[in-house]
Amino acid sequence: MKSRILAVVTAVLMLAALSGCISPNIKLFSDESDPLAEQILSGKGPEKIAVITVSGMISDEAAEHLLKSRPSMVQEVVAQLALAEKDPDVKAVVIKVNSPGGTVTASDILYHEITRFKEKTKKPVYAAMMDVAASGGYYISLAADRIYAHPTTVTGSVGVLLMRPQVSGLMDKLGLSVVATTSGKNKDMGSPFRPATEEEKAIFQNTADTLADRFLGLTKENRKLSEQSLENVATARIYTADQAKELGLIDGVAYLDGILADLRKEAGLSEDAAVVAYRRSKYADDNIYNQTTMRGPAGDLSAVSPLPGWTRLSAGYYYLWLPGIN
Repeated sequence: MKSRILAVVTAVLMLAALSGCISPNIKLFSDESDPLAEQILSGKGPEKIAVITVSGMISDEAAEHLLKSRPSMVQEVVAQLALAEKDPDVKAVVIKVNSPGGTVTASDILYHEITRFKEKTKKPVYAAMMDVAASGGYYISLAADRIYAHPTTVTGSVGVLLMRPQVSGLMDKLGLSVVATTSGKNKDMGSPFRPATEEEKAIFQNTADTLADRFLGLTKENRKLSEQSLENVATARIYTADQAKELGLIDGVAYLDGILADLRKEAGLSEDAAVVAYRRSKYADDNIYNQTTMRGPAGDLSAVSPLPGWTRLSAGYYYLWLPGIN
C-alpha cells in the first residue's frame, strides 16, 4: 500500500514539475548540490574505515535525469577521497569496484587520484572487487595497496577498445553521401561515413597499442608479474577470481567482511572500528553493499538518457570490457 501511495505522489509531483506548477528553485529530490555526509554502516569505535564505491561505467560526464542529476563518477570518487583525507579518524579506505571499465582518461584520473591519496595520507587502501572489475575497473584497482576479489568476480581484460560507428554501407544502400573538405588527408579519419584507409587503420592500431602498453606497464609495475603472466594478461582476456590470483593480478579471494577483517588487522585497527560511507541521503538499515550516494524518485529512470550507459558510448578509446561487440 505504501509503495502504491509513493508511486502516485511521485507521478503527481512529476506532472506538476513538468507543467511548471512547482518553482525550479524547490528541490523534490536530492541531487548533487546536497553535500556528502558521513553515514556509519557498522562499528562504534573512534577509528574509521571509509568505503568508497565505484559502480558502473567509469566516466567524467555527469548524468542528467528528469527530476535530479548525478555527479560524474570521477567527481564523486574524488570528492569522497577528499573527505577521507581530511578526517584524521579515517585510518584506511576500501575502494569497492563493480565496473566493466570506461574511458581511458577517466580511468587514468581515478588511478592517479587514489595513488595521490595514498602518498599524501599514508593511509592504506584496499580494492574489493565485486561482480566485474575488468579493464578500467582493474586499472583503478592497481592503485590499491592490496587487491581482493569476491569468489565470483570477473576481472582482467587488460587492454584497449576503440569504438568507431560505421554507417557507410547503409548510406550506400540509401544513395546518400557526406562530402568533407579537410586541411589534411587524415583530418576526418574515423568518420562513420566512409571506410577507413589502410594508413588510418594503422594509426588507430598504433594509438590503441600505445594506450595498452601504458595499462600493461602499470600492471607489471604494481603487481610484479612474471613475463609469462604478463604475456597471458596482454591478450586482454578476462579471468575468474582464482585464475587472477594464480597469475598474480590480485592478492586474495574473500567476501567483504573478510576483506575488512584483513584490513583491520593489517592497519592495526580494533575489531570495532567504524565502517563509514559518504552519502547524500540516509537509508534505513544501511550497509556496505549499498552502492548509491543519493535517493532518487522511481529508481534511476532518466527522461534524458533512458538507456543503459554502454548503449550511449561515443567514438573513442576505452579501457572497457564490452562483450558482444563485433
